[in-house]
Amino acid sequence: MSTDGGLTSRHIGKTVVTTIAVALSLFQLYTAGFGVLTPVLQRATHITFVFVLVLLLFNTTKKARFWWLDAMLLIGAVATGIYMWLTYQTLVFRAGDPTNLDMIMGIATIVLILEVTRRTTGWPLVIIAVLALVYARFGPYFPGILSHKAYSLERIISQLYLSMEGIWGVTLGVAATMVALFVLFGAFLEATGGGKIFIELAFSIAGKSTGGPAKVAVVSSGLMGTISGSPVANVATVGTFTIPLMKRLGYDPHVAGGIEAVASSGGAIMPPVMGAGAFVMSEMTGIPYSRICIAAAIPAVLYYLSLFLAVHFEAKRKGMKGLPAAELPNLRATLQKSLFLLIPIFVLLYLLVIVQVSPMKAAFWSILVLLLTSITIGPERFNFRANLAFILSALEKGARDVLTVSAACAAAGIIIGVIAQTGIGLTFSSIVVEAAGGRLILALALTMVASIILGMGLPPTAAYIVLAAMGAPALVQMNVPVLIAHLFIFYFSVFAPITPPVALAAYTAAGIAESDPMRTGVTAFRLGLVAFLIPYMFTYGPSLVAVGAAGEIILTVIMACIGVFCLAAAVIGWMMESLSWFERLIFFGAALSLIDPGLLTDLLGLALLGIAMLSILLRRRRMLQIAERKEVAK
Repeated sequence: MSTDGGLTSRHIGKTVVTTIAVALSLFQLYTAGFGVLTPVLQRATHITFVFVLVLLLFNTTKKARFWWLDAMLLIGAVATGIYMWLTYQTLVFRAGDPTNLDMIMGIATIVLILEVTRRTTGWPLVIIAVLALVYARFGPYFPGILSHKAYSLERIISQLYLSMEGIWGVTLGVAATMVALFVLFGAFLEATGGGKIFIELAFSIAGKSTGGPAKVAVVSSGLMGTISGSPVANVATVGTFTIPLMKRLGYDPHVAGGIEAVASSGGAIMPPVMGAGAFVMSEMTGIPYSRICIAAAIPAVLYYLSLFLAVHFEAKRKGMKGLPAAELPNLRATLQKSLFLLIPIFVLLYLLVIVQVSPMKAAFWSILVLLLTSITIGPERFNFRANLAFILSALEKGARDVLTVSAACAAAGIIIGVIAQTGIGLTFSSIVVEAAGGRLILALALTMVASIILGMGLPPTAAYIVLAAMGAPALVQMNVPVLIAHLFIFYFSVFAPITPPVALAAYTAAGIAESDPMRTGVTAFRLGLVAFLIPYMFTYGPSLVAVGAAGEIILTVIMACIGVFCLAAAVIGWMMESLSWFERLIFFGAALSLIDPGLLTDLLGLALLGIAMLSILLRRRRMLQIAERKEVAK
């Protein structure tokens, strides 16, 4: 009897969660297609759905004895949402003079944000948000330049809850509109088997070539990563297919894991979607989304070209081959099978890049096209029951997938609100400029370290948001263009998951590869080295982000491609044959010179490349002569 009751309650609970998740996704689709609500109401409705779903899906602790706390939090979540619907028209007019009920609801909303963030992303972002609140309240107790006048609880709540510069600001706004739609698009792709089909497509294209499975990992992880934007999640999904195949082909476990971690991490810098980063950056800087994608394209191509070449050189160094043709899917058949997925992706690119409609509209129409192609030419075409199940599954998954990023964006809103209220952003900028002594290279290095440290504990988008509010003004103050300053911070936030000692993407890959986590992390860092060089290069040479004359940009791209070719050779230690330490050093110097835009550096890089190639050719000639002498002696 009790067992039946337990099963029934679980079934009811699952039905409730599914219903709310589907309702959230339908709300996002409706507002995207027929017009968003007023900013506060759109964001409040979205975050209320997020509160309820997180509280239902994630327990307070691993034990269920605190169910009463979950119940209280759920009541609070619903109450704050209803309160916002009842008062949103007059809310902003009470900024600076909150009522008692405003104070209660504001405190409840902040507590709910901190709790759902803890449940979805862990403690790091919660601790930063709490420290921000403590800093706002107890400013006079902080030392030196960090000191400021204390703000009362009423002023803090007014800033965070009653204004558009706190919780209801840009970051949650992006999550409640564009990010939610693109996450939903990714969920529809995955629900139709997109992940598996992308892998099959990559296998049919690159599977037979030298190091085929590793090249498949590079291609498929890049395709999935640009939509998901989560390095760890990407490794956990695509890596389960690619890592065992790489090991089977002959790659060492730590190398297979490193390749997958690097390939998965790069998706967040690959246009057109770039995870959620491009949308957030556009809102924070006022720069059009299309311009950000164009600027990010060249560095992203260089990143994946470097990894692709490193994979190829590693396979050549170890004498590996591709997979037998009999084990690979047929390219033509795979293209036909994947057509229903490729059409909506091309529609998305067309709307974003050519027509340049808003990202929300582009995602909305792409989802509708994906639904149409799935129903008419997909594997379950005209099967009403199967298509209905697929649609409901995608709607539920899209809502579940957006929870983490929405919670993180809401918590980031608390931090940004405190930064705006206390002026700590300008203080941080002054500290960076003063510590750098006015030298840009030192300011960049300090910003890089801060981005990586934050990125080790936070999702890439959240890490970028926090540091962009404080670190970008310092770089702009030193005459770095706004777009380049934000791209610099974003890149290092993205690649923190492959930076030891806390390389979460690499450690996830190590678990699948059954390799040593630290060794896998170091390998991933080495394979992704170009990612740590390019931001410096485009800061000093803007042509790498498509700024300048067309001829200059084309020349820069050509030289940078040769540069990453040299870098891959230096990192792997192979170019036609194994390299000596001296040749690897020369190749590395050539890479740095060629990736850095400029006539003198290009000439230096080409000269170094010529020296390295001459050294290889002379050594090969010498070895051939020795072999001939031995043959004659016999």
